[in-house]
Amino acid sequence: MATVRVQEAAFDMAAEQAALSAGRTDIGGIASFVGLCRGDDGLAALVLEHYPGMTERALAGIAAEAEARWPLTGCTVVHRVGRIRPGEPIVLVLTASAHRAAALEACAFLIDWLKTGAPFWKREEFPDGRERWVEAKDSDDAAAARWQQA
Repeated sequence: MATVRVQEAAFDMAAEQAALSAGRTDIGGIASFVGLCRGDDGLAALVLEHYPGMTERALAGIAAEAEARWPLTGCTVVHRVGRIRPGEPIVLVLTASAHRAAALEACAFLIDWLKTGAPFWKREEFPDGRERWVEAKDSDDAAAARWQQA
């Protein structure tokens, strides 16, 4: 069963990976992805909002889908909310499997689906006081579409 958390605090990737693999000898590879806040257009901060309970259930459902599709021996998804400055981490995905291909594919699947299927609302803040809501991107939808089951 996957570990899924939504939190304001920054995460420690090394500690999360150590927790995922502690005492395990059945893991042949761990794939990871860390998403960082970019400072495009002079961005001062990205504010992520969510609906507690609903968001965790949605993330758990996406992780369960990955566990059903690939032979994972572990999975961790940590997504931050609140005010995040450029350069700070936003999301962590770790997938473990006996073989690298499953870990890598599941990790790619998870991040693609998190971009489109996770209920977060993102607002950009700029130094001059301007704010704007982040719109969904066609490129994110196209990335997630490659995982659609026929």
